[in-house]
Amino acid sequence: MAHFTTLTSRVVLLLVNDIDTDQIIPARFLKATDKIGMGDHLFADWRYESDGSPKSGFVLNAPEAKGAAILLAGDNFGCGSSREHAPWALTSFGFRAVLSTSFADIFRNNSTKNGLLPIVVDKSMHAALVEHFRRQKGATMTIDLQTQEFQAEGGPGGAFSIDPFARTCLLNGVDELGYIQQFEQQIKAFEATHGVGGGS
Repeated sequence: MAHFTTLTSRVVLLLVNDIDTDQIIPARFLKATDKIGMGDHLFADWRYESDGSPKSGFVLNAPEAKGAAILLAGDNFGCGSSREHAPWALTSFGFRAVLSTSFADIFRNNSTKNGLLPIVVDKSMHAALVEHFRRQKGATMTIDLQTQEFQAEGGPGGAFSIDPFARTCLLNGVDELGYIQQFEQQIKAFEATHGVGGGS
């Protein structure tokens, strides 16, 4: 998992409320066990026609969405089922952060475990960001996880909160298991001095 320290990117606006995980990654793609290529199926039913051709009116098919790593979404993003494939699809497409006024709890937890930073902003800040990025096409946003701040280029900015353990994992580019593995030598030393794990 890639380290997340400071990110500067253009912003994609997908201002639909209650986007659930089945819309993010439809159920027919859940058989996959590899994250590679999952981004091809992100919002598949919204992105593609029945013949597989891109829908011209969908925001992720627009040229300005290419390479963007920040998604500004509507309220209650990631609701529905608990599928971990949703953050897999978002990160495989290239997104590293999503801003919304609220996230489903399971989606938020799955996101931080997979290198995706969910940022909650209040309604007034959300409205200000939407207005700014609609007016300033191509403007970027910078997100600093160290200071827990975001700043739109030439526009509004603020602070955000995040679970301290999730922040530590994102900064170090590890999931929960990877975090524990960092202490392998200390664990072995503890086991050796306390007679743990050696059997009888």
